[in-house]
Amino acid sequence: MDRKKLILEAATKSFSMFGYKATTMDQVSKLANVGKGTIYTFFKNKEELFNEIATTLIREMKEAAEDTINDKLSFYENLHRALYRILEFRKEHQLTIKMFQEEREMGTPAVHEAMEEIEKSIVNYIKVKVQEAIDRGEIRQCNPEMTAFIMLKLYISLIFDWEQYHQPLDKDEILELFQLYLFQGLSK
Repeated sequence: MDRKKLILEAATKSFSMFGYKATTMDQVSKLANVGKGTIYTFFKNKEELFNEIATTLIREMKEAAEDTINDKLSFYENLHRALYRILEFRKEHQLTIKMFQEEREMGTPAVHEAMEEIEKSIVNYIKVKVQEAIDRGEIRQCNPEMTAFIMLKLYISLIFDWEQYHQPLDKDEILELFQLYLFQGLSK
């Protein structure tokens, strides 16, 4: 097996179990069954190793979102499917769960930066979809980046924040609320 891949898998496991702050290059080398020097032939330091893992995570999230797109569905239905899948992905993967926890509890700068990069990537992904919908005349002209940001924050609120104090919403309820607040509006 490729040694770099082994190192990345071991580091992902360590970051997922112990968090960024508590992970050491010694732990990664033991989990990968390679010498610490071997790690440094591929990565300058722990931060560079972590950044590569975060970049891979972002790519996998985008791929998971793209897999949900169906050309026969409307913009908001596809956006709902893509956003729901991205947030499911974040909830399913132990590394993102640990990163959220560490950022919230410790405010580790490297984790904070990675989480910002993940959010920025998701917003950029949505921004492209919003611009495409504008270009097709499916939605009215708007600021695509701001709209993408609001869409993501609404989704996060409906999925994560709401569940802290209420019964979780199912996928159809989230779609209905998303459509109501963003596409229909509350006006009569």
